[in-house]
Amino acid sequence: MTRLTILLSGMIATDPYQGGATWAVLQYLLGFKQLGHEIFFVEPIKHETLERQKTSFEQSKNADYFRQVTRAFGLEDRSALLLAGTQQTAGLPYAKLCEIAHRADVLINISGMLKDEKLASRVPVRVFLDLDPAFNQLWHAVQNIDMGFANHTHFVTVGLAIGEPNCTIPTCGLAWIKTLQPVVLSEWPVAEQITYNALTTIANWRGYGSIEHESKFYGQKAHSLRQFMALPKQTDENFLLALSIHPDKKKDLAALHENGWQLLNPRSTAATPQSYRQFIQGSKAEFGIAKSGYVVSHSGWFSDRSACYLACGRPVTAQNTGFDRYLPTGEGLFAFDTMEEALASIEFLNGDYVRHARAARAIAEEYFDSKQVLRKLLEKI
Repeated sequence: MTRLTILLSGMIATDPYQGGATWAVLQYLLGFKQLGHEIFFVEPIKHETLERQKTSFEQSKNADYFRQVTRAFGLEDRSALLLAGTQQTAGLPYAKLCEIAHRADVLINISGMLKDEKLASRVPVRVFLDLDPAFNQLWHAVQNIDMGFANHTHFVTVGLAIGEPNCTIPTCGLAWIKTLQPVVLSEWPVAEQITYNALTTIANWRGYGSIEHESKFYGQKAHSLRQFMALPKQTDENFLLALSIHPDKKKDLAALHENGWQLLNPRSTAATPQSYRQFIQGSKAEFGIAKSGYVVSHSGWFSDRSACYLACGRPVTAQNTGFDRYLPTGEGLFAFDTMEEALASIEFLNGDYVRHARAARAIAEEYFDSKQVLRKLLEKI
């Protein structure tokens, strides 16, 4: 493939110290770089989201975290944090961004974050990358929020079932290109030592508001996990959640503790890309819960976090969103809809852990290798 100049926009520092959200962007940046493309990154950030606002933009916690991440992964000379509505940056200067945008072949715009016309409008191929299927479309179609679709030429989603008859996500009249989430396998080697002898995951109890549409409720992970609240009491397996949940959710916290869920603070265990990776590598396996909106819509979404577990040779048992139509299940990866199916998958996983660990890595190599996923994506675009 011809070497392309790619400008990518996404969120790393807007909500800093979210290791998983950072990796969701890094997989694309490092993956395109590994393929030999010239990759640049710009993250627009609103003034009101700056932490320690009494100090300057340059001295904010957001800018500090941005520098830490881009420096750690060799991206500091090709990245900029842009204060929205201004030409003020941390990293590459605005004039350099304009020069890059003028010669870029492709803009990969995660959730349409980049709205700066001097940058976005100059790129001939402008891709809206949807990593939050159902919600991006429903915000546009139901809540009349301008998602910026009109400013893009191509539309890519990780909702593998969008546009299919059994999927309830509106297409918004757009032709969606489907893609799996990429994992840069060299950054996610097979792990050896198990630190946490438990099924683990990293999650936000709630990310934002839920949506009702045509008698369906598209909710958050809180709504999904409540259905499986009693699970730890029905098995000898340990369950450890690095869960971001507000301390005011006293009823939910009490229910989690009473049912045997062990909780860790993700700010201390998964705040950076390095600690997030270390937590996954030290886990025995993942018990993955999806936002209820992904489940009820039959979106076909599969977590980028779960793909990282697989890459590390850590088996995954995950709530089914319809992904079992696109990925092999039964060895290394299990899909469940009910409590009984979840319990059966855990028993099967423990029956031959070594075999399932090998199968997990094999699935990552065949389906999630960034070299394959991103090459195919660019060909489709």
